[in-house]
Amino acid sequence: MVELNLNIRKGEKLADQLYGQILQKLVSGELKEGDKLPSENEISRLFSVSRPVIREALTRLQADGLVYSRQGAGTFVKARPPEGLTRFAEASDVAGLLRCFEARMPFEGAAASLAAQRATPEDIEIIGEALRVFEDGLNGEGIPDNADYNFHMAIAKATGNEFYVNILSLLHTSMVSGIRVALKITKGGTQKRMEQVCREHRAIFDAIATGDAEAADLAMRYHIHSARTRVTNHLRDQ
Repeated sequence: MVELNLNIRKGEKLADQLYGQILQKLVSGELKEGDKLPSENEISRLFSVSRPVIREALTRLQADGLVYSRQGAGTFVKARPPEGLTRFAEASDVAGLLRCFEARMPFEGAAASLAAQRATPEDIEIIGEALRVFEDGLNGEGIPDNADYNFHMAIAKATGNEFYVNILSLLHTSMVSGIRVALKITKGGTQKRMEQVCREHRAIFDAIATGDAEAADLAMRYHIHSARTRVTNHLRDQ
């Protein structure tokens, strides 16, 4: 069973610190698929951390598809994240980035659906131009994180509902941080992975442009779910 050496840092959420500690061991390969994690009681005894804190960290790891629980047996490693993950983000920040992806799925799915119903020809043109800028950036030298955000913002504006725009503006820092990590991992992978990311964006645009609200909702949810999965699973779209 792997050893944990939790170094408590003031000002950081304990559950995120524990999440980050386990994440680092997953990325490094010190924890491998099928390995068993120490029990809640063992972690609590070793680090004087409360069981609710431990449970929160393990719940997040399970929600992110990294570990799974077997009743009466314990918690085991399910998948290893990409090696680049902890190069592109602090391990203790990853939980927050993934929570942002999680929150975006239903919210942006609804925005895409409304955009499909309400977008004007001018809105469609703006979204299409934002998509072209993103695709050019993805195939270029840099990381088109802001271009990706602008594509999503153009969709929010096409809803005609300022609350979608305001909420996306509030999420700007967290969104761009998560997008940047996902795109860095994508650009460090294969051409197939980059083409998949472009297809996901194109599917969202096509559904909105043709006025298919249901398809737009599903395409947006699928894209955000897939981006989140690419961040947490090194096997995704290799």
